[in-house]
Amino acid sequence: MPAFDPAAMIERFRLRAEAVKNRGLPPVEGPERARFKEQAQTDFMDYAMLADAEATLEEGILTLRIDLRPKTT
Repeated sequence: MPAFDPAAMIERFRLRAEAVKNRGLPPVEGPERARFKEQAQTDFMDYAMLADAEATLEEGILTLRIDLRPKTT
């Protein structure tokens, strides 16, 4: 079994966020379409946040640090 690579995990989440962002909506209508779209937005947000995380693995403990402060210009 290969060693766990936190950076590779972060990259997989970045790819998942892109996949969710770029996927089309299935041919459903009405409330199902709205639920699918809402779930896709939630999935994108979750994956994108994890993709922006700084990951550390120390003594077998994975720590993800995500800065949720608003960006200032």
